[in-house]
Amino acid sequence: MKWLYGILCLFFLIIFHEFGHFLAAKLFGVKVESFSVGFGPILFHRTVNGTDYRLSLIPLGGYCGMKGEKDFQKAIEEKLNEVQGEPDSLYGIHPFKRALIGFAGPFFNFIFAVIACSFINGIGYTYYTYSNKILINENVTSSAARDAGIISGDEIIAINNKKIEDFSELIEQISSRPDEDVKVKVLRNGQELEFVIHTEMDKSTGTGKIGVAADTSNVLEKESPHYGFFGSIGHGFIDAVNNTALTIKSIGILFKGVDMDKAVSGPVRVTDMLGSTVKEGFSAGIKIGFVSLFSLMSVISISLFIMNLLPIPILDGGLILIALIEIIIRRKINPRLQYYVQFIGLAFIIFIFIIGLKGDISFFINRGK
Repeated sequence: MKWLYGILCLFFLIIFHEFGHFLAAKLFGVKVESFSVGFGPILFHRTVNGTDYRLSLIPLGGYCGMKGEKDFQKAIEEKLNEVQGEPDSLYGIHPFKRALIGFAGPFFNFIFAVIACSFINGIGYTYYTYSNKILINENVTSSAARDAGIISGDEIIAINNKKIEDFSELIEQISSRPDEDVKVKVLRNGQELEFVIHTEMDKSTGTGKIGVAADTSNVLEKESPHYGFFGSIGHGFIDAVNNTALTIKSIGILFKGVDMDKAVSGPVRVTDMLGSTVKEGFSAGIKIGFVSLFSLMSVISISLFIMNLLPIPILDGGLILIALIEIIIRRKINPRLQYYVQFIGLAFIIFIFIIGLKGDISFFINRGK
């Protein structure tokens, strides 16, 4: 059952993305010939104002079929010097409008992340953590904190001048800063001391660590901040922006020796995570279920936002890039040039897909042992 939950959540995020393209196309005068919920054989359809709305069999996303999308292929086959399109087609409008249509899909993923984070900030939640007093296992061979002079019993009260009140805040600050120098302020016997620690990178996750453990003798029950309607939206936007910055940073970390089999998730593992989050979260309570689900969906939605904006021809970012180039040079790019560049983009997508699929297979094999 969890697989069904996961598929439905991922399905919603993709449909929300396509709806962004749909609204932008309508706004800028491009005829939307079809909008399908799902792929494959059409179960039901109805044409309204020239758009064929469809419900299709396979619930793995959907598509927004715009007039003129095949004009590019036609230009290649007929060896034209430019893609020709009618005024109400994708390649017949001004390239700036085409760029905005391409941007609208990823932007809607970002909007969903803002909505999800706003929802979480609005309802609030209870969480359990430990105090900011840390322990260091003297038997471990690697501990950046110990090497810097921190000892068991120290209370970490600030990291890079950001106040730390519990162990979850400590993890949040350190995990997002792998392989970096951080300023750590501790309280020891009533005296404040400051250390500079170079964080280590966990190559299986790409996250930072300093080699400390929580003092589990003191469990804390805490409430997240509660905000009103407008406060929730404001903090939701801030959280979405921060998550976007962190995701971009994480992409760069992938090229620092991270074990991609473990750090990069493919569609199978993403679906499994979503399904498990729904099943386990809601079994613990309605509020916990929604908070857990919306937290994970916002992260995935931000990832879709960023990945689709990569300047690769077969992604939305490629459409945006070509349109911006045409604006700058004030003429249309030869379709044959675009065609050859697409191979580079296709190779990149295949590379990422293989890494994700390989990681998925390894994950489920190891979990089954």
